[in-house]
Amino acid sequence: MYRLVGYNRWVSQFEVQISRTKLFPTFNFSTTAVQSPPSQPAPPPIQVLLTESAGRGVFATRRIGGGELIHTAKPIVSHPSLSSIHNVCYFCLKRIGNKAISHGVSFCSEKCKEQAQGFYEVEKQADWSAFDGHCLARGLKYPLVIKRLACMVISGVTSADSVDILQPANLSSEMILQHNYDSQMEEEFGLLRSALEDADLTGEQMTFLTKQWYIGVLARIRINAFRIELPGGFYEDLLSSAAASVEAEAAVGNSVYMLPSFYNHDCDPNAHILWIENVDARLKALRDIEAGEELRICYIDASMDYDARQTLLSQGFGFHCTCLRCLSKD
Repeated sequence: MYRLVGYNRWVSQFEVQISRTKLFPTFNFSTTAVQSPPSQPAPPPIQVLLTESAGRGVFATRRIGGGELIHTAKPIVSHPSLSSIHNVCYFCLKRIGNKAISHGVSFCSEKCKEQAQGFYEVEKQADWSAFDGHCLARGLKYPLVIKRLACMVISGVTSADSVDILQPANLSSEMILQHNYDSQMEEEFGLLRSALEDADLTGEQMTFLTKQWYIGVLARIRINAFRIELPGGFYEDLLSSAAASVEAEAAVGNSVYMLPSFYNHDCDPNAHILWIENVDARLKALRDIEAGEELRICYIDASMDYDARQTLLSQGFGFHCTCLRCLSKD
């Protein structure tokens, strides 16, 4: 089962707080009153609060030193890119070449194969050639993640509302018109549902799979998914690396996380998300961060000029960046 290991009780607390108040919910990850048992990792020194203009944001609860590992995160759902599907683990996206191929996909270990068993048993029942061909021809990546999530729900690995805590709930009308999403979503949804129905997956296990569910999940995944790029060199080489380029071909896959999805963007970030050998994410401080300061990451290639950054953020994420770097048009 995909789980954000070590954070379930805090996630539950956050959901309760959101249901009780719409004013200023908090998502606390640190405590000084109670020490974590030795068998459990200490919660990271951060909390999630509502910001004035950018929705939820992640804030430091104590001083965090530059280079410090803030926290790690496991995905809610992930899927390898079609170009990498035979060269990475089908579960954790670790590079493995062509070994251990099983039914056209690969697993890096028996543990990953076992963890993937639930959704993979559902996937194997369906013929995905039309769906995957559609995605490959159009360079689509997010429908693949939705396919994986749908199979996880059908298998009972997760619930249909597992990404509902993420924002936004719907695609903006501008984004739908700009990318011709209306007709595209209709076709994608039809191919997904047909593949599962043709595999005799019907009845109660399919009641969640409506067009409304598909559109809501697509909206959340499109904004919150991270493109997973694994390094070819050593870990130390990553410390000075900037955010990755936007081309899907450079990625081994895409993944959605709980806590990392709450980080807002800045073109001059103080934190960085990176991957060492698989889909498990690490959040590190790029410089000293004071208590109460918001932690921000860069969603795009920070080396681009002002106009290129604004265009990409507007078209890809639906907002106009007003960070200090952009205000100075640097």
